Amino acid sequence: MKRKSQRKIIVSVTNDLATDNRVHKVCSSLVKFGYSVTLVGRKLPNSLPLKEERNYQTKRMWLIFKKGPLFYAEYNKRLLLFLLLRKADILLSNDLDTLPANYLASIIKRKPLVFDSHEYFTEVPELIGRPRVQKAWKWIEKKIVPKLKYAYTVCESIANLFEQEYQTRFEVVRNIPIAKEPIPVPKEKRIADDKKIILYQGALNIGRGLPEVIRSMQYVDNSLLLLAGDGDITSQLKELVNTLNLQQKVRFLGRLPLEELSYITQQAHLGLSIEKDMGLNYRFALPNKLFDYIHAHVPVMVTNLPEMVKIVKGHNIGIVIDSHDPEAIAKAITHAVSDEKERKTWIVNLKKASKEFTWENEEKVLEKLFNKIAST
Repeated sequence: MKRKSQRKIIVSVTNDLATDNRVHKVCSSLVKFGYSVTLVGRKLPNSLPLKEERNYQTKRMWLIFKKGPLFYAEYNKRLLLFLLLRKADILLSNDLDTLPANYLASIIKRKPLVFDSHEYFTEVPELIGRPRVQKAWKWIEKKIVPKLKYAYTVCESIANLFEQEYQTRFEVVRNIPIAKEPIPVPKEKRIADDKKIILYQGALNIGRGLPEVIRSMQYVDNSLLLLAGDGDITSQLKELVNTLNLQQKVRFLGRLPLEELSYITQQAHLGLSIEKDMGLNYRFALPNKLFDYIHAHVPVMVTNLPEMVKIVKGHNIGIVIDSHDPEAIAKAITHAVSDEKERKTWIVNLKKASKEFTWENEEKVLEKLFNKIAST
């Protein structure tokens, strides 16, 4: 058997690597465990440079197609060729859209394949209402997932769904930040000392409650809504802000490097994760932004969805809403940023929760899984 320190892992994703914190943490942990890691993604015309030093190799592929079926076909074809031509002892596939190439390469090269499912892909809102596309991805899932020997996902609910449908065991590795204390925000990074800052960080996509929270700002005083991210509905959201004349209350920050985003997060008075119940993926969502808020000691507002409610109510660190009505959201925001007695309780509990929810605890599951593979 090869010593673990000599084993090479190729990790693949369909994004541009710049802001994928989960995959960065996984790769860093694998290096810590003694593996040589190469992370493969793609490069877009507007991709941010990979500024921070990484203790693993990266490869970003230029692709002709940027989205749709031609993109996925081109990506998997290029990835398969890359995997076949590169030496690797283990393949790590992130999400269903990288699985076809990884599965074929693992069969051809007779190498172990590990699957990291960041979400319940076939139930994302972008596929609901598109039955033909959804059916195609479901077909891929049904063909490959039952044959997987090593797999993990982001929460217990999604792990249970996979196990019930395919009798495939999924470990749970939640998307939780590395343990660290909030760092002082430099003066030049301060945003607005005279306003309450409401923060949403993450993809600006359908089903995230973003049009509703923008509309809610009509009824919220002395506050600034920051949207840190980009996505499929960015242009529609900007148009909505202009239509409602909310330019002084809503600010779009775009996609930010991780260090820059951490400065923003620490200044927030309230962090939002108000996904709608649009399919099983959102119903069982446990977004990384929720844990980013916790580590920054920022009270949170979440939708009444089981995985998030378990965290927020179980640790008493924020508020749960039952409605996406803009006026109801506004009322909840106003309460959350102004009730000083409740905020003091939340912040005490956030400090405790931040010590419990750490990547150092989550990576123990990864280490056990990859040690099992290394021993075969």
